[in-house]
Amino acid sequence: MKILGIEHIGIAVKDIANDAPFWRHILNISHRSTEVVADQGVTTDIYDTGQGKVELLEATGPDTPIGKYLEKRGPGVHHVCFEVDNITEAIKELKESNIQVLSDKPTVGAEGFKVVFIHPKSTGGVLVELAEKP
Repeated sequence: MKILGIEHIGIAVKDIANDAPFWRHILNISHRSTEVVADQGVTTDIYDTGQGKVELLEATGPDTPIGKYLEKRGPGVHHVCFEVDNITEAIKELKESNIQVLSDKPTVGAEGFKVVFIHPKSTGGVLVELAEKP
C-alpha cells in the first residue's frame, strides 16, 4: 500500500452553520464544498488548506454513525484520512496483516472518493480512513 499523504482530518460537529465560520472566516481556509453523503448519514463541509483538508461532519440524524459518535463523545476530531494509490490493494494488505477494516469493499464517500475505515482497535485508538481519488 502506498500512502500519498494526509487527505483530511474529519471533525464531528453538532451544527455546521455554527462551526463553519471559524474555518471559513477566522482561519480563512478556502471552502471547497458541502455535500450530503446519504448512505453514511452525514453532511460534509470541506475546507482545503492546499496541503490537506479539514472535513466538518454533521449527522443527518441521531441514529447515524456521526450522530452516535456525537452522543457518546461530543464534538471533536473524529478521524484522520490518508490518501492511497489503490484502495482495493490497501484493503487486501490490511486484512493479510490481521488489521480490522470495517468493510471488505470500499464505499463511495464525499467528493466521490473510494473509502474504507480501519477500526480504532487496530490503530492505537484512532479511527483511520483510507481514500482513493475518483
